[in-house]
Amino acid sequence: MATAAINVIKKVSRQDQILLVDDNPANLKILYETLDGRGYKLLVADSGEKAVSIVKKSHPDLILLDVMMPGMDGFEVCRVLKQDPETARSSIIFLSALDDTDSKVIGFDAGGVDYISKPFQIKEVIARVETHLKIHRLEQQLEWKNLELQTDKTSILEAMSEGIYGLNRKGQIIFANPAACRMNSCEESELLGQSFTNLHFNHSHIPEGDNEYDLDRITERLQRVLTNGESLKIGHAMFSRLDGTVFPVAFSAASTSSGSFSTHAVVVFHDISEELEQEQELERARQSLDAQRAQLAHVSRLSMMGEMAAGIAHEVNQPLTAIVNYVRLAARISKAEDLDRESMTSTLEKIESQCLRASQVIQHIRDFVKKPLQGKEIVTGEQLAHDIIELAEIEAKEHGIELVTKVAENLPNLNVEEIQVQQVALNLLRNGMEAMEQAGVEGTIDFSVQVLEGSNKVRFDVSDAGPGVKEEFRESLFSPFFTTKKSGMGIGLTLCQSIIHSHGGEIGYQPNELGGSTFYFLLPIAE
Repeated sequence: MATAAINVIKKVSRQDQILLVDDNPANLKILYETLDGRGYKLLVADSGEKAVSIVKKSHPDLILLDVMMPGMDGFEVCRVLKQDPETARSSIIFLSALDDTDSKVIGFDAGGVDYISKPFQIKEVIARVETHLKIHRLEQQLEWKNLELQTDKTSILEAMSEGIYGLNRKGQIIFANPAACRMNSCEESELLGQSFTNLHFNHSHIPEGDNEYDLDRITERLQRVLTNGESLKIGHAMFSRLDGTVFPVAFSAASTSSGSFSTHAVVVFHDISEELEQEQELERARQSLDAQRAQLAHVSRLSMMGEMAAGIAHEVNQPLTAIVNYVRLAARISKAEDLDRESMTSTLEKIESQCLRASQVIQHIRDFVKKPLQGKEIVTGEQLAHDIIELAEIEAKEHGIELVTKVAENLPNLNVEEIQVQQVALNLLRNGMEAMEQAGVEGTIDFSVQVLEGSNKVRFDVSDAGPGVKEEFRESLFSPFFTTKKSGMGIGLTLCQSIIHSHGGEIGYQPNELGGSTFYFLLPIAE
């Protein structure tokens, strides 16, 4: 192939060469004088043997070859030249006094391109020479373009990182590019002739119960590609190598059609080991980030509980004080001469009620402070809102602010980490209360829960009557370490945003028309 390419390059760039072959010196002289001065390089030979020798050395573009010569005649010269790839590219026009059809047929069978009868006409010779030289040049250019395309194709296939197989109608590998050989850790010769499915879909490497990569199923699907022109695209699979090792790939197969039927298929695949490793690394990083976020949320809840301690103590102290008073009352009733059973029963019931109230407050606080271990759970919207309100009421009493709640009926279920969502709502409520308290503003703080119209989300709103957020600060509200509080760390709203985003929700801010702020968050309805 390399020698042929060099010869083609030389011929494309050089002067046209014509070899004149005739054992009659007079005929040679006439041909020479006819073609001389027309820009051709003319060569002459007076025998068949000399003609073959000159052609092997000079590779002329066109040969005007006499048929009737002693020794090796023109037909024999033509056959010898056409049998040798190095000389077969020269075009041959026969010159002969034999004008019968059989002689012409013999000439064309031997490989000639034209036949001029003697005695020849000069104009006819010139016209046929120019025509066949033009055809010869076009053939050379076409051959050169084909060589260029072949070279480009080879370069592209060698440069590609994807492995490529060519398959015959039987599904056997008839071509493998360098990338395919590298991934298989073998030479191309070891892959050629192998059945694609038998090589790469070894039963021992298919997960049990995975019918997608079953050898019979893959063979059947590949056969449809080869015979019906279908395309086969698989996301991920495990390819086995000749040595028994395996590697993960993504691959596809497509037919190459000729006419109305498929002649063979092309398989493209690439090793996704690094991609899978990167995905696993990203998953590990995500899990680490989730763990850090959960730890930060836990610390934030503990801090929040510390700040709410006075209100919690007051909330728990009220039922304890009532319990003490009811116990004293029960003691007096029991010491009376006539035991008032009805009063005793009523007193004991009140004691029980206050005990339950204190227990519920403590249980809510324990649930809120403890680090969640269960992950997301399905909860009703009403129950989530009710639990938030019970904790928020303690904080509202401590700040001396009235909490106004509005919870829509028949709220749908939500798939959430309940404690973390409570933390977000409480953080927004406390921010609003503190803003009102610091500004010395009287009013209510509103908490509402409803289904967002025209969506599959539930909206939680916290509205206060405080001074609001200055316009230049609004874009930075949820940025890490941004705060307008003198003693704030700037992680509260950032943490709230992280928690809501991890639930597939949204969080935001909007100013109230009559002053104050509304912070809201949206949570998707559970499927």
